[in-house]
Amino acid sequence: MNVFSTTPPQKRLNGIPPHLDRWELPPGWRWGDDGVFTPHRHAMQVIDAFERPLALVTAPDPLHENWLFAEARQLAHRNHPNIPTTYHYWRRYRESRRGPGYLRRWVAGETVGARLRRIGTETVPYMLRVLRAAGSALAYLHDAGATHGAVSPDNIYTTPAGRLYVLGWQWAVSPDEVPGGLRPDPQWVPMPHELATGAWQPTPASDQWQLGAVCFAILTGELPPREEAPPIRYVRPEVPASVADLIDRALAPEPGDRFFNLAAMLRQIERISGTGSPLLVGVDQASGEYRALSEEDRLRWATGDDYEVIAPLGTGQFGSVWRVRDLSLERDVALKMLHPAIARNEDALARFRREARLAAQLKHPAIVPIYSWDSKGDVSWYIMEVQEEGSVADLVARQGPRSVAEIASQVDAILDGLGQAHANGIIHRDIKPENVLIDRYRHWRLSDFGIANALGEDKMGASGTPAFAAPEQLLGEAQGVQADLFAVAGVVVFALTGRLPFGGGDARMILAQQLAGTVDLSEFPPELANWLRKALSPEPERRFRDAATMRREWRDLTRELARQERRATRWVRWWKAIRRVFRWRR
Repeated sequence: MNVFSTTPPQKRLNGIPPHLDRWELPPGWRWGDDGVFTPHRHAMQVIDAFERPLALVTAPDPLHENWLFAEARQLAHRNHPNIPTTYHYWRRYRESRRGPGYLRRWVAGETVGARLRRIGTETVPYMLRVLRAAGSALAYLHDAGATHGAVSPDNIYTTPAGRLYVLGWQWAVSPDEVPGGLRPDPQWVPMPHELATGAWQPTPASDQWQLGAVCFAILTGELPPREEAPPIRYVRPEVPASVADLIDRALAPEPGDRFFNLAAMLRQIERISGTGSPLLVGVDQASGEYRALSEEDRLRWATGDDYEVIAPLGTGQFGSVWRVRDLSLERDVALKMLHPAIARNEDALARFRREARLAAQLKHPAIVPIYSWDSKGDVSWYIMEVQEEGSVADLVARQGPRSVAEIASQVDAILDGLGQAHANGIIHRDIKPENVLIDRYRHWRLSDFGIANALGEDKMGASGTPAFAAPEQLLGEAQGVQADLFAVAGVVVFALTGRLPFGGGDARMILAQQLAGTVDLSEFPPELANWLRKALSPEPERRFRDAATMRREWRDLTRELARQERRATRWVRWWKAIRRVFRWRR
């Protein structure tokens, strides 16, 4: 079955669904902006009094109340990094306007199935990361005497920060607690022979087959046939033999021919390098020096004693970013490894260390903190706090343009943090959606402070990303704080529209449009259009004087727009009330 041709089981919905109309959240809580329907379940984002995004999981069918409680009860007793934390269950009471439903961690991102539909087949290293994470969660579940029963590409979520979660927990209860003989839909959940032909009684061996089917789909784009899966190398010949043997064994038709358990399967994985080749760490015979065969290989060699490499997060102009686990402090952090050409330049490294020290002194909620800096051989890196929700670029790509109401407080905080940096003599010089990260509480935070300046870009050099760089940057002229303010306005345009402020193309085309002032602001309210026009002026002296001034005017205009929205909402409510009265009289 081709996973790209199937309709995904997840259906996103903006707004409160009918079965939650009667719900009344606790004081200080509010509804979020996102909701997802999955088979027999709905997860609605709610924001608690601590401003944490949580998932309210409910059953649209009221007859499934006992099933929902069984799911919440077993999930509440699970404690594993790849299983979302469950916090509370609300029962249905006559006096209460909430329940039944349970609260768990909100998981941002997309399923592995959605990723495959979006970009096509994936690499062996990506497949191994999914296999490690999901296999670890399932092995933990099996050790507790339970099974999952519905392991599939659409029940494994990957976050923008590279973390994986196993979901679909409504099927991880005893089959006796699933009402009416319901079972997972084979359109989305791969079924081994023993489950497809008999009663639905999942076992650790069937979970293992389903996990093998997920790996097969990641590499081929198709779920394997349940009767007898073809050897993976028949479909994708370049898969290393060690990886192919592992998948083929997990997909054996007879349960007894599979791995004894998932723990044995995971031990086999550890004999395979994270890059998908069995022997990647070696020494050059001629020079006697270490020879790296990939970015991940270089990183594992350099940091293996202190960090466990979990997943790549992206590649930028100056280096690649990875999610790693700090083995001494037992926490996940983000590691930025500089590109080899930069790491071998002693002058660039010296400037970077100086800038990193200055940036590390900035303490502000809207600035991602830098923890440490280190190097080994020709590998240099720094460690910063991992931001679970990815970047503003990820957010817009995933959910589309945002509203002014949603980003108002975020832009306010960014400008406040930028003002503190400027007061300390630090200009960012590369603000763009990819460098505005989002933490798990949905707060926007600036990263990569001073990198452009540190890595060879002096005061008169061209720097920054062309789509968001000010004209003086593209011309290689002197740059002040107004260059950062220009870029912030560009990020606002992108967040609200999903489009680059001056279109695509090379730096010369963008510069020509900037100097001509051709940015289209017609779709914005006049107050916002005037603010953007001033911030995006081609002459630095005509922009805002500093971040504090820009922030003050941003606050004024967003408050005015909020007042206009409230007035419009009151008129709509009044008109609806009048119409109801006239209908009643007729």
